[in-house]
Amino acid sequence: MAESASDFHRGDMNITEQVRTFHMFNGLTKWGSLVMATLITLLTLWFCTGAGFVGAAVSAFVLFALGVVFLRDKPQDAH
Repeated sequence: MAESASDFHRGDMNITEQVRTFHMFNGLTKWGSLVMATLITLLTLWFCTGAGFVGAAVSAFVLFALGVVFLRDKPQDAH
């Protein structure tokens, strides 16, 4: 039989799956945004400017490399 609402005790529920889903969603959003920005930069510079493929590829690579440096997970401070 289902427990009543009065049986709820704050902080007793196991939330590991919710935490993993939250972290996975944030990671996919972060890295997916970087990939999309890199792809948009590559295609825009390649087809809409005089940079050509090599200039666009170099710019996209630099953007991707900087994105990886700034978006990677930082180590947590020990308290």
